[in-house]
Amino acid sequence: MKHDSFNESTEMYLKTVSELANGDSLVPISALAERMGVSTVSATEMVHRLCDQGLLDHMPYRGVLLTVEGRRRACLVIRRHRLWERFLSDRLQLPWPRVHDVACQLEHVTEDDATEALAVYLGHPATCPHGNPIPGPRGELAPTCDTPLSDWAPGDCGTITRVHPESTLLLDYLASRQIFPGQAVAFTEIAPFNGPLMMEIGGQPQALGREVAAHIYGKRHDA
Repeated sequence: MKHDSFNESTEMYLKTVSELANGDSLVPISALAERMGVSTVSATEMVHRLCDQGLLDHMPYRGVLLTVEGRRRACLVIRRHRLWERFLSDRLQLPWPRVHDVACQLEHVTEDDATEALAVYLGHPATCPHGNPIPGPRGELAPTCDTPLSDWAPGDCGTITRVHPESTLLLDYLASRQIFPGQAVAFTEIAPFNGPLMMEIGGQPQALGREVAAHIYGKRHDA
């Protein structure tokens, strides 16, 4: 059985809005255009089409939100993506950053029955290799209770839970630094003059720029 008949561009827009919103936040069209690698004019035209289809709500001069139906469809794309990431990582042993790119291609050509067969084969995993929750077969997504490391303070300790949103460049960088979900993390200090965040991750000292730290989520031990 085929999944809902949307073209790849539509699916990518819905998925990208979901990732940038990270909840119910409004996503500026400029941010959406930058992430999609298109002009603001092109992104605006697509937003209007998706609004006409009942998949997005547009707040002029503020940004866009997924509708209930738009969120459901976005979550189904994300489900296919993260299941493929888990298969490529666990079964084929592809490198941690590489699975993201390959899954981006497979998510648009996988039919519903194949998606569910993949979920059964994998034992219905809860998260992708990068720690992000895998939505259910009806588009339901479990809430998260973690925060980006950029919001932590010196003295905070906990565990890295996920990397979000994913990008190949970021995943390559984190892999080169041996930073992965599941590792213990302790925030030691902030370098002078608004410098990097000094942390101990997996027993190793790390200096993280704020932009990188904003994409690494963790759960504090007291949370």
